[in-house]
Amino acid sequence: MGLETVAARPPRPPKAVLWDMDGTLVDTEPYWMATEVALAEEHGATWTTADAQHLVGNSLLYSGEYIRRHMGLPLTPEEIVDRLLDGVVARVQHAVPWCPGARELLLALNDAGVPCALVTMSYQRFVAPILEHLPPETFRVVVTGDQVDRGKPHPEPYLTAAAALGVAAEDCVAIEDSPTGATSAAAAGCQVLVVPNHVEVPPGERRTFVDSLVGVTPHALKTLPDRDIAARDLP
Repeated sequence: MGLETVAARPPRPPKAVLWDMDGTLVDTEPYWMATEVALAEEHGATWTTADAQHLVGNSLLYSGEYIRRHMGLPLTPEEIVDRLLDGVVARVQHAVPWCPGARELLLALNDAGVPCALVTMSYQRFVAPILEHLPPETFRVVVTGDQVDRGKPHPEPYLTAAAALGVAAEDCVAIEDSPTGATSAAAAGCQVLVVPNHVEVPPGERRTFVDSLVGVTPHALKTLPDRDIAARDLP
């Protein structure tokens, strides 16, 4: 998918790249969905693909409350979150399903000296086994759902990550796969590289779309639009 430049200005690199995790860095959404289905079957409840897709990108406590109501479970949202994390962490410890091109871009950004942050609504105990498969300090900052008061689509997670890196969100590129995450990042002021995965993401301000991160380089991220420049040279 290629985009044309509409304004002439030398490209400039982002001061930082802020990564979503589920569905963007690692394709763990099927792990979450399988765990949700198993929970529904255990309690004789109904759970649809539409239900699962509705939760993509949302905070875990929101998901826990949604599951509690839709499955009619005699559990608190917190207890449901713990059950989900147990199932997904077990699957991740068996295999980390990297999204195509994501690990390569992440390591290339580190080699180029571009600081990266992980901005995920998952909790630290799920993030930890994934980080074990990356070189130390690959992410200089990690913001998880249990560290913020307001999760995506609120801008707080991305604002928190940018502030921790000591940069303005407007000088960052965020990489996202969901409407919820893209809304959060754009509201914070980031340029958003959207790589749709399991759910459709509508067009919107500050959003540039690619089909995959395969072939996306640190140099290509320089061409993402800001207030004056549009993207080019992306796959």
